[in-house]
Amino acid sequence: MMRQLRFGIAVVAAGFIATGCVSTGTFEKMQADKNGEIAELQKQKTALEGQKKGLEEQKGKLEQDITALKQQTVSLEQRSRSAEQEKAALFAASQQRQQQYEQLVQGLSKEVEKGQLQVRQYQNMLAVDLAEQIFFDSGRAALKKEGKEVLKKVAEALKGYENKVIRVVGHTDNVPLAKSLQGTFPTNWELSVARATTVVRFLQDSGIPPERMIPSGRGEYEPVAPNETPEGRQKNRRIEIMLIDKSLAGEMSKPN
Repeated sequence: MMRQLRFGIAVVAAGFIATGCVSTGTFEKMQADKNGEIAELQKQKTALEGQKKGLEEQKGKLEQDITALKQQTVSLEQRSRSAEQEKAALFAASQQRQQQYEQLVQGLSKEVEKGQLQVRQYQNMLAVDLAEQIFFDSGRAALKKEGKEVLKKVAEALKGYENKVIRVVGHTDNVPLAKSLQGTFPTNWELSVARATTVVRFLQDSGIPPERMIPSGRGEYEPVAPNETPEGRQKNRRIEIMLIDKSLAGEMSKPN
């Protein structure tokens, strides 16, 4: 276009000169003006090309931003679905735990009413607390006849929880054992372990697989009441049978 414009100017100028209509000075001025116009047009063209390049860069950045936003939207949607699924799973687990608790209470309702045992619910486990005086004589680890009858019903109630680990924990008060018994059980700790093991053996004989059970003793070191009163010591002498999710039991058994 510029070459054509310059050629046109030259033709016009030549025509003027040939006809003698303009002087050389006038022609040079006209040529200078046209050259200025050409330079200005060239400058505008360069500016427009720069603007075009800038707009293309902005367009590319916007396209990248749009792509990133789409990816973020997809990620948020996935996280939202995952959160909803987790919420639904937690609700289902809560409902299952509540149902299991109600079934266990119902199965042992007569024993609960008699005060022979208590059923408690935790976030991830259930517990059956057995009153020590019904199951063992003082300082002994052999099951009493009345205790065996109750424990049979407990075993029947526990058989339905195949997805649970059964942890049996013995507890005592802080009163030292009589010297005549210390040859068998030097401290309350040994007595609590022996009682828990006795209960586990009885549950095994009642049809519960031994690999599902873990006996342990805590002696006097996990009281639920003050040991300063007879009533408090009686509450502390107990056997806990805890039903724990297998996954949670695995975590609990790992070293810190």
